[in-house]
Amino acid sequence: MTKDRKNLGETKLRKHRRTSDPMKEFDRLPKLLREWLRGASLPWAPKSVYRAYNKALRQTGDSGLALKKLEELQQQKLFIDQKI
Repeated sequence: MTKDRKNLGETKLRKHRRTSDPMKEFDRLPKLLREWLRGASLPWAPKSVYRAYNKALRQTGDSGLALKKLEELQQQKLFIDQKI
């Protein structure tokens, strides 16, 4: 890999500049979210995953359903990416 390329994946979705250390944020995530993020299809920021998961958890009250909502959100974003 060349110096000027970054690991941004093959997505056309907007990219954001990070203002914090994503590895520290990743390490702070609960184990459940770290495992989900390792298998994610998109280059999620740990902060975004945590925020989306907490929102889904508040709505469902169940961690399994919250993870399912995260997966649905990811599929929606992948669908949008394919249309762009």
